[in-house]
Amino acid sequence: MTGDLFEAQEEAEPWSERLGPGTHLLHNFAGQEAATLLTDLEAVVVAAPFRHMITPGGFRMSVAMTNCGTLGWVTDRGGYRYDAIDPQPGCPWPSMPASFSGLAQRAAAAAGFEAFEPNACLINRYAPGARLSLHQDKDEGDFRAPIVSVSLGIPALFLLGGSKRTDQTSRVVLTHGDVLVWGGPDRLRYHGVLRLKPGHHSLVGECRINLTFRRVA
Repeated sequence: MTGDLFEAQEEAEPWSERLGPGTHLLHNFAGQEAATLLTDLEAVVVAAPFRHMITPGGFRMSVAMTNCGTLGWVTDRGGYRYDAIDPQPGCPWPSMPASFSGLAQRAAAAAGFEAFEPNACLINRYAPGARLSLHQDKDEGDFRAPIVSVSLGIPALFLLGGSKRTDQTSRVVLTHGDVLVWGGPDRLRYHGVLRLKPGHHSLVGECRINLTFRRVA
């Protein structure tokens, strides 16, 4: 795609696409707020820098991660979990910016999930070649709240599956400003991200930023 086409997509009016009984793709929902989100992200990253976490099996994740909010998602040799303390500096994760929580709440409401109050935001940074294998978000302990996922930067191919790992997956193109929301009967859908292809975005540079909002019990 050309740069002109990407710019036209980002300036388009937001619109919603239903991808399942509880899955909604809100095209360009965050486009007008992207600059504010990225500015607030800079302060979060100063306090809690991106890092490549290690899986329980000892593998280094290709996606760089950090968190903000009351709780943060972490992985290490001890397993996958949420923790109120950032293990690197040994202090609480940065507070979630109002721009983050406000957007997440409005997106959830637009998808039919009222009164969403996220207390954790996992922030992923994808460089070209990074990927996220097929998985479920199931460490939250309470599946009544949806997952709200905001895409910023260069496009990604998102894999959206079913309730079983062996279910057929579909490929969904996520571009700058798109917000994907899944919950209710779709809350435990398997999902992932294919290897990110090289690209450039005027605000984000040569990477993709993903803000994933959750409600942890």
